[in-house]
Amino acid sequence: MTGDGKVFEEQMKTTTRMDNYSPTSAIRGLLNSQAAAICNRDITAATANYAFDVLIFDVVGPLQQPKGNSSVRNRLQEWMGTFSGDAPVLFEITDPTIEASEDRGFSHSLNHVRALLGGGGILDMYWRETLGWQKINGEWKIVHAHSSVPFNPSTGMASTGLKPA
Repeated sequence: MTGDGKVFEEQMKTTTRMDNYSPTSAIRGLLNSQAAAICNRDITAATANYAFDVLIFDVVGPLQQPKGNSSVRNRLQEWMGTFSGDAPVLFEITDPTIEASEDRGFSHSLNHVRALLGGGGILDMYWRETLGWQKINGEWKIVHAHSSVPFNPSTGMASTGLKPA
């Protein structure tokens, strides 16, 4: 699932009402749309998959984000605000694993971002993400999101330079 905005432009138009698709296929399509939205810096589309009262554990503090979709939106605005305004953003959801029943599911993946930072430098990192999904009023929504990076126990520092094997 690469984050090429042009490749997924049509998928971004897709609604979360995917009653004719298997739960796994529907969630995969939503992940593709979310990746494209981040590449296009479209915060509204990037947050469309999150439930109103989603619970977020992010890679940055606080230990638990305040509950709700507005926290996702605020965090995404803050994160995208660190990127250079005119440079492309690469966002990939690599090797996603999705398990789902008719109304509940989860996915986990290694996510990758590569972007030029506004103050110079490049953000190029992978992190782990696990998402809890629930079908609410016929639409798949993320009800829990947990993102993390491993840490080096010798230094206590996050290991943000790791790459998949």
